[in-house]
Amino acid sequence: MTDIETRDNAEEHRYEARIDGELAGFAAYDLKGDNVIIFTHTEVDDAFEGKGVGGALARFALDDVRAGGTRRVVARCPFIKAWIEKHPNYQDLVAGNVH
Repeated sequence: MTDIETRDNAEEHRYEARIDGELAGFAAYDLKGDNVIIFTHTEVDDAFEGKGVGGALARFALDDVRAGGTRRVVARCPFIKAWIEKHPNYQDLVAGNVH
């Protein structure tokens, strides 16, 4: 199994996944105030497709949001939206319509 390292790169406004130190993928986000995180785009490098990078990113990012305890999620990114739909235990993080 591939060891995927994940972290929040707050300066770049994205969660990152690295394999052997190399950037394998990221989930970009914008913050709206102190209580909403908007996931805008998730990208996995072609070289790392099929290695669980996207799922690891989604799980880590949403677990991080939950651990913070104050933010709700708006999933404008189709990947994050679909991942939440497949994992109902994360649906409580989803915010209502935010404009």
